[in-house]
Amino acid sequence: MTSDKLNTSTYPLFIVISGPSGVGKDATLDSMKKAGFPFCYVLTATTRPKRQGEKDGVAYRFLSEDKFRQLIEANQFLEWAKVYGNYYGVPKQEVKEALKQGLDTIVKVDIQGATTIKKILPDAVLIFLMPPSIDELVNRLKQRYGLSSDELDLRLSKAQEEIESLLIFDYVVINHTDDLSLTVNQINTIVAAEKCRLKPRVVKL
Repeated sequence: MTSDKLNTSTYPLFIVISGPSGVGKDATLDSMKKAGFPFCYVLTATTRPKRQGEKDGVAYRFLSEDKFRQLIEANQFLEWAKVYGNYYGVPKQEVKEALKQGLDTIVKVDIQGATTIKKILPDAVLIFLMPPSIDELVNRLKQRYGLSSDELDLRLSKAQEEIESLLIFDYVVINHTDDLSLTVNQINTIVAAEKCRLKPRVVKL
């Protein structure tokens, strides 16, 4: 093998963090940011109401439904979906600009969004966050949302369906929310391994 065929490139990675509702995707990304990992974090846009303590432009970009629909019509989302009555979407231009600048880029989406992105960008790195157990997921959902029994059953049923979608992902990480540093380190290890590939992933958008 000649040296010109070795992976000495600096192609940026496009990393997709996904997992069932309540698994701790937001908390994981917050910990990654605090740890200072040099990624471009592209925020998901959503029409859902802000929860207590949330600020626009921190975990999400909060939009009106009319504005969101306008962006759909203008083809401004890499992927979008309606989940539990609210719209969520990944801004396409922000991802495109980050990759153009050579930045490793991270987005957070649900399983449906991850599936769509995999079809559009097959060289994206898909990481599934898995709860340690269903019981742990139940506790997280109860603490976080204050769901009714029917709502809780719906989310758990959906989570079990989503876990069955593991085969579309490249990696799975067990997310212990009482030790997020372990989750963050595992994701960083995945990124480091991807950088060592002889045949790099090349994401074209």
